[in-house]
Amino acid sequence: MPAQQFVTVKVEEVTREAAGVVSFVLASRDGRALPAWTPGSHIDVVLSRDLVRQYSLSSGPDEARWRIAVLREPDGRGGSAHLHDRVKVGDHLLVSTPRNTFPLDLAAERHVLVAGGIGITPLLPMAAALEAAGKRWTLLYLGRSATSMAFADELGKYGDKVVLHRDDESGVIDVAAALDRLGAGHADLYACGPAGLLAAVEGYAGSRPGSRLVLEHFTAAPDAAGREDDHAFTVVTRDGRDITVGADESILDALSAAGVRSLSSCREGVCGTCETGVLEGEPDHRDRVLSEDERAAGDTMMICVSRCRGERLVLDV
Repeated sequence: MPAQQFVTVKVEEVTREAAGVVSFVLASRDGRALPAWTPGSHIDVVLSRDLVRQYSLSSGPDEARWRIAVLREPDGRGGSAHLHDRVKVGDHLLVSTPRNTFPLDLAAERHVLVAGGIGITPLLPMAAALEAAGKRWTLLYLGRSATSMAFADELGKYGDKVVLHRDDESGVIDVAAALDRLGAGHADLYACGPAGLLAAVEGYAGSRPGSRLVLEHFTAAPDAAGREDDHAFTVVTRDGRDITVGADESILDALSAAGVRSLSSCREGVCGTCETGVLEGEPDHRDRVLSEDERAAGDTMMICVSRCRGERLVLDV
């Protein structure tokens, strides 16, 4: 993956989209178009030196401005509260250029999109791209109630290609039955939302050989947690410093304790913010970001969860 770059943007609009959901429209400070991106992309928003959060782009990739939507998380780590309570029209934000770990493949004959709650955000530009390309597609959008479902009105322009399910009106959905009705058993299936929904969609795709599944994860991979056989190892920085990473700590934490600062957001290997170049050594990858080819290349890693297979890593930090 290319190295991350950052730009300063101006907040041009702040809109309440649903209960607990606010959108922010971002523009360049000089009026020029922001860098191009593709459906499924996200940006990192730097709120302070130690507060970086990741948000999917929900505007159209051909638009001059970017839009993100933020769900207030009462039990979160402060990012959503900061944006909801402190960011206003006219403010400037430092954000990364877009990166895509959830890319849309337009080659399939049929696409089925599945969104749960705020997981609708990366699927909005996917729906727009599929419609513009004249593809066969359907979006299943699940929420607790009408008031909690952001952008439902915006999706109305697609007519019956969008299926809305509200738990308070229709009860808990049978995901497999709903997907069968939409023809997902013979389609490319894209899903984004809470862990329970993704597990249900993953189980469905596993039982339908004709379905190809692509997920946007909000939670860590099963192997991201520590293991009994994890061992201590040494990380060497660009300037030749040796830093010991304990068996029960992450590379990110060990570097931070030694005064080497790296950007991070999720700390679970799902966002890609802490991606770091590997100059020597073999990473033990435990993220949900890198492809199998990128893992095999071994020249980059997510230092919030991944470790070292040997005794020594030389990192580009």
